[in-house]
Amino acid sequence: MNLHIDDRGAAVLLTIEEERLDAHNSGDLKTQMLKLFEEGKNNLVVDLQAVRFVDSSGLGALVSGFKNASSRNGSLKLTGLQLQVKSMFELTRLHRVFEIFNDIDEALGSFQQ
Repeated sequence: MNLHIDDRGAAVLLTIEEERLDAHNSGDLKTQMLKLFEEGKNNLVVDLQAVRFVDSSGLGALVSGFKNASSRNGSLKLTGLQLQVKSMFELTRLHRVFEIFNDIDEALGSFQQ
């Protein structure tokens, strides 16, 4: 999986550089998030700007990350959802679970408050 990780202090930014987040690569995302949690990095922002399609496996990986972050008193926030991906979150009602931001700066800024 093409994934860029950038420690921004208050949170770690994970930029997914794939058009699809699906069964083929969602396991890699899950593994990478677990590694960050084990390193004590419990606040994550996942940038989905490049992602044009997400399936149940991709959603499952994000939900898993959300639960792991929450259990460690951290949080996982999303940014850059394209229309098709956003509609998938709305269809599954996950837009009520995740904090979703319009851009990276807004998402990272939410940790400073």
